[in-house]
Amino acid sequence: MLRATFAGFSTAYSSLQENQKRLDIVGQNLANMNTPGYTRQALKTSSINYTHTVSHYSNGTETVVGFGVRMEKVVQLRDPYLDGQYRDQIQKSGYTEGIDTALNRLANFLDESQIEGIRKAFDNIQSTLTNIQDLGKINDPVFESELRSRMQALTNMLNDADRQINKAEKDEFSRLDGTGTNENGAVQEINDILKQISSLNRQIKDNQIFGQQSLELMDQRNLLLDELASYIPIEVSYYKDMAHDGFDANGNPALGELYYVDDNGTPYAKKEWPDDLRVEMVYQDANGDTQRLLLVEGTVGSGTDNIGQVDITDGSVNAPTDIALTFTGVSQNYKGEPINNNVLVFENNNGTITNQFPPSSGSVQASLDMLWKDGETTGISDVRGYEFYRNQLDNLAKTFATVVNNINIKGSSKDAGGNWDETQFLLSDKTGNPPNWDDITAANIGINSNWSSGVVHLGNAGDSSNNTVLNLIQAMQNSFPLNANISFKDSDGNPIIFENSGNIGSGTAETLDLKNNSFSDFMNHTATIMANDTFSNQQSFKTNVTVLNGIQNSRDAVSGVSLDEEAANMMVYMSAYSASSRLMTTLDEALNILINNTGLVGR
Repeated sequence: MLRATFAGFSTAYSSLQENQKRLDIVGQNLANMNTPGYTRQALKTSSINYTHTVSHYSNGTETVVGFGVRMEKVVQLRDPYLDGQYRDQIQKSGYTEGIDTALNRLANFLDESQIEGIRKAFDNIQSTLTNIQDLGKINDPVFESELRSRMQALTNMLNDADRQINKAEKDEFSRLDGTGTNENGAVQEINDILKQISSLNRQIKDNQIFGQQSLELMDQRNLLLDELASYIPIEVSYYKDMAHDGFDANGNPALGELYYVDDNGTPYAKKEWPDDLRVEMVYQDANGDTQRLLLVEGTVGSGTDNIGQVDITDGSVNAPTDIALTFTGVSQNYKGEPINNNVLVFENNNGTITNQFPPSSGSVQASLDMLWKDGETTGISDVRGYEFYRNQLDNLAKTFATVVNNINIKGSSKDAGGNWDETQFLLSDKTGNPPNWDDITAANIGINSNWSSGVVHLGNAGDSSNNTVLNLIQAMQNSFPLNANISFKDSDGNPIIFENSGNIGSGTAETLDLKNNSFSDFMNHTATIMANDTFSNQQSFKTNVTVLNGIQNSRDAVSGVSLDEEAANMMVYMSAYSASSRLMTTLDEALNILINNTGLVGR
């Protein structure tokens, strides 16, 4: 039995079309090989089978051949698993990069390996004290003025260090809300990304419903998802909307939502309906349990109904550590049902953090950790934030002022009532009026104005007028807490008890703890902590970037455009196109023989 006259032409024609389309796709791939986020495209095809009903009743000896190739659609070559791995890893890279930026800010003024700073100021004070310990210099106003100048330099450096920490905290706050900068903060970036994803979700689905794949729009969306993952931890999933998920309103299987069915309910073709995209933020609640907040829900509702947002609801650039972030999730799920408890607050209530992200989960968490955490807990992964270094400086300032003031007060003459003259302190809270040293910090430590005006002097009472200076020299050399065998003698020859302001003479000792360091060594101790944290974080950052690049290389192997591969494909498709053209010519020759030369014998 002869086949249909022009059947072979349709086969050759479909091959010509298919290879022409493949060449078009090669051109598109090569044109965009340097376009950020572009995903390599390919043509999905299938063979056209011979399935006409009449064939079931025709000659059984007939050999059936298909009718060529069908072009299904243009697809992206992408691995969802690698996408998930990349986004998980970019969270870690974003976190360690954020911590690295913060620690570098601190290193600019706390790392004294290259600059003369607070440690050098302590050394200068000790050198001056050593110089004036001679009895002939104790009452010399020139040498006392030099000591006062050295202490003034120290207090200025402590004040400046505290100001630098304040500035670093403000900069960190600005990284979140953009205050004082010409760029958006992380909060604005997150909200902007969510809005763009919302718009792209609707555009992509609308286009795909009408047969347009919108692959370039999907590339834009994937880039946005990667960027969003650098800020906060997210999980991305795809699903069918309620009308095409395969279940009815009661949760029972609905075959007609997934397949075209005949009058008997038998499926005969699968429905092609585009997927929706869902984005969830991963976090840990107050109990440490992992939870998720829905930030993007496909194309539900209209406008921005399908996305959530984040807002800064507390704190300001002048009170950065009071910052609170409020995430508001999508208000309804893909079925249109309301979602309760969709508001999530990240805040620090007197050291208790209500909600937090999993470890190393994006740059937003890095900023919150640096603003909130003081490094006082014992967790191995605990972060030493700005407050840790402020507390270190405050402790140093408080301890130094307590020691110096007690030594000078108890090295001076007593008042008429036989009590220590508590006005004879050298270091004070410079914001106090009148001068006092009730609550000394690095921010407010200064020289007692009465010392500058000559009302207060360096103590010279006791058996020897240089006892106070010798005590101060010993204090500069010793570590705190003091060894039990070490004591300082007051003007009466009794051991000095280091008491707080307002408690002089009470016998209640103030806690002095510099982690077994002297004043100057405590700055080395603090700088070493910062250096170790910086080194550890930098190693983690390098590792994270290396792993991230490895995953990106794996993604590029699947999704990236290879010049060599596309050139090879171009030759293959061109050869197939030429062969299909030759087949068309051959079939034309065969048809010519059939029409013009068949049945001419005997004429």
